[in-house]
Amino acid sequence: MNGGPSGFYNAPVTRTIVIASTMLTIAFGFRSRPLRLGLDYQGIFQNFHLWRVLSSALAFSSTPELMFGLYLLYYFRLFERQIGSNKYSVFVAFSLMLSTLLEVLALVIFKDFNLSTLASGPYGLIFASFIPFYFDVPVSTRFNMFNIHLSDKSFVYLGGLQLLLSSWKRSLVPGICGILAGSLYRLNVFAIRKIKFPKVLASFFSRLAWSSAGNSTHTTPRRNVIRKYALYWSTSPGELFLSRPCSCPRTF
Repeated sequence: MNGGPSGFYNAPVTRTIVIASTMLTIAFGFRSRPLRLGLDYQGIFQNFHLWRVLSSALAFSSTPELMFGLYLLYYFRLFERQIGSNKYSVFVAFSLMLSTLLEVLALVIFKDFNLSTLASGPYGLIFASFIPFYFDVPVSTRFNMFNIHLSDKSFVYLGGLQLLLSSWKRSLVPGICGILAGSLYRLNVFAIRKIKFPKVLASFFSRLAWSSAGNSTHTTPRRNVIRKYALYWSTSPGELFLSRPCSCPRTF
């Protein structure tokens, strides 16, 4: 699928998340602690290991999960390019915080059903992104493989399914929590789509991201980043629509 220019052009927030997730996963992996990164009932409620909240939101538990997770994070950068880094930062914060709260609640509810530890990684953000991906990203190519009808979106779904089932219940619960968080964002609960971060805070990721001014794709107009369609995220679900690229200014 065409997600626009390669690399992280116009996607500094995604770049920061990818770099942070990779570095934390590698750092914890070298310390031989990959299975202790996720939210843990005993660690949270008895030992008060609050650092698990950060580690569970960014660092993956294993290398295969890291590879599939980075692939999906990189692909979903198309949403940041369309709605802008400020609103995308709100989406990221909302998805991660709400999914983490839902995961903690799941630990409390299912503590007696052999579910004491959850898989770590930005599952909340990744699976929340599948909601706009399913509803708003159109299929551009259809084909048959072994008499199975597939589309160009199928490979993204397969990557998500692999990540969702990578650790069975430990990864299934965070994935479901992410889908719920994405659904609530789409429903505009608490008028979340109207919220924007202050300009000083919003520019933090842009300053943090590396400059690549030598990339020729930077001369591409922002409205032509994704050429096959233009995706608009508005302040209410009923106002979301798809249209052909045009010369008129974007509104959100």
